[in-house]
Amino acid sequence: MPTPTKGPRLGAGPTHERMILSNLSQQLFEHKRITTTVTKAKRLRPVAERMITFAKRGDLASRRRVMRQLTDKSVVHELFTSIAAAMEGREGGYTRITKIGNRKGDNAPMAVIELVMEPVANKETVAEAERATAKAAPAPAAPVDTPADTTAEDVKAKEIPADEQAPAVGSDEAAEVAAENKDAEFAGSHAPLESGEAPEGFAIKGNRNSMKYHVPGSRWYSGTTAEIWFDSPANAEAAGFQPAGGAAAQKISE
Repeated sequence: MPTPTKGPRLGAGPTHERMILSNLSQQLFEHKRITTTVTKAKRLRPVAERMITFAKRGDLASRRRVMRQLTDKSVVHELFTSIAAAMEGREGGYTRITKIGNRKGDNAPMAVIELVMEPVANKETVAEAERATAKAAPAPAAPVDTPADTTAEDVKAKEIPADEQAPAVGSDEAAEVAAENKDAEFAGSHAPLESGEAPEGFAIKGNRNSMKYHVPGSRWYSGTTAEIWFDSPANAEAAGFQPAGGAAAQKISE
């Protein structure tokens, strides 16, 4: 039996302590969880886990070693069959201690000690789950160079609303949008180029998701990817597109 690291022994002497821990171990293996004082639970843990280690070996010598402490043969059979099988993939940590408060009467701190019977995930499963989580995580935003004197109000003014953001140039989504707009029949319109640059004579950016258009020099023009190009705001409005942020925000300066 492991020697206690600190504090007095349980009971009246060493023999009494061994009998207490043997009885507690037998009750733990029979009922899978018991309620006792915190002190007894901490002393019981190394004794019970050592017996489980013997049970996992499964040989005759280990069985005889355990039967020196456990007198009930049915409990020994339960330990060497079902409990040892449940702990097969677990490398230590066979018990769990949970504090439940103080006992009424003598105010002794109480705890529940139980066997950890849950199956253990192997390393391959954990690694696969971590890879799936990393793959599903959103990509970090690209760093943006911001002047040192830029205020929070300036940054907020330059933000593009979520409903007016377009897919990035060169992405699969942008290619799909370009394919959809290839046969556009709006007057004064042009489908996006594969290079992402503005077609000659077409400088008005249109966004199909929000049905808004942006003129050069407007607040969100540089941060918007065109899904369709127009040669004038009039043709954009004729096609059903509205000025982003209102007419005043999309007015071409003289």
